[in-house]
Amino acid sequence: MRTVSAKESEVERHWYVVDATDQSLGRLASKVASVLRGKHRPDFTPHADAGDFVVVINAEKVKLTGKKLTDKRWYHHSGYPGGLYSEAYGDLLARKPAFVIEKAVKGMLPKTSLGRKCFRKLKVYAGPTHPHAAQKPQPYEL
Repeated sequence: MRTVSAKESEVERHWYVVDATDQSLGRLASKVASVLRGKHRPDFTPHADAGDFVVVINAEKVKLTGKKLTDKRWYHHSGYPGGLYSEAYGDLLARKPAFVIEKAVKGMLPKTSLGRKCFRKLKVYAGPTHPHAAQKPQPYEL
């Protein structure tokens, strides 16, 4: 038998829709990162981007377990002295629900140009509608 090495130009990409309603954030993000990377495919190649597109809907209904809504914080620094901003994940989820999922998935992808390329195939929407109906995305069960 020969080892099949997928080439990015020959990969046929599929579109999947994932409903985030009542899904745990970390478990959802790990499954989505795996699909973006292409690990669910039999022709997975570690050095090539062989993943599929993922559309996540209902991001506002994602679930955080324990006391993470109040205790877990998002930090950002402006680069200036005293420029540290922090916000509880409960407030961040109410203000920017798509960002919470994007941040979790991005942290689970490689920190290289391959990871950045995979991350561009992720589309996250707060509500149940998305503009990718023309791509005929199939539902992906987690």
